[in-house]
Formats: sequence, C-alpha cells, structure tokens
Amino acid sequence: MNSKELEEKIIQHYQGEEKMMILVFAQWCVNHDLDPEELYLRAYPNQSSNPALSEAIELTVPKEEAGEIADQTLLGVLSLFGNDDLAFVVTEEIQKRK
Repeated sequence: MNSKELEEKIIQHYQGEEKMMILVFAQWCVNHDLDPEELYLRAYPNQSSNPALSEAIELTVPKEEAGEIADQTLLGVLSLFGNDDLAFVVTEEIQKRK
C-alpha cells in the first residue's frame, strides 16, 4: 500500500467515525425530545444545514426503541472530534434537566 492509498484509507475511516458521532448526537437528541438541527445551529450559527446531520436524523429511531445514550458518552464522543461548541450546547441542555 503506497502512501496515497494509506492516506485515503485513513480519511475514509475518520469520515466513518465522524458519521457515527453525528448519529450518536442525533439519537441522544431524539431520546431527550430535543431537535438535533436546532442544537447544532445554536452551536454553529454561521453554518448552513449539515447534510451529514440530516442523514443521521433519518437513521434515528423513536426514543422508545432506542438504547440509552449516557450524557457523558455523548460529551466524550463530541470531545474526541473537537466539537467543543456543540458539547457546550449539549451541556446547557443537560443542566436544564437537573
């Protein structure tokens, strides 16, 4: 495998992991009766719609069918991808529940 192929494989892996992070975020929102797009726009007001988020929302299931996603799990996943602004908005929503 040459360096170009290795680079492409790493990028594909990262993109796959990023999609999983977005799906975890979207499902967590559904589980807590929150709108993932609204939270995303609060975190990133200068960005237009996010196609990956729209795709993830389509893959979510009703909260009655979903497994629980712990708050700290979501925050950890967001942190891994450097989504600090989104993690901040999520933390605000967590505080509202308490």
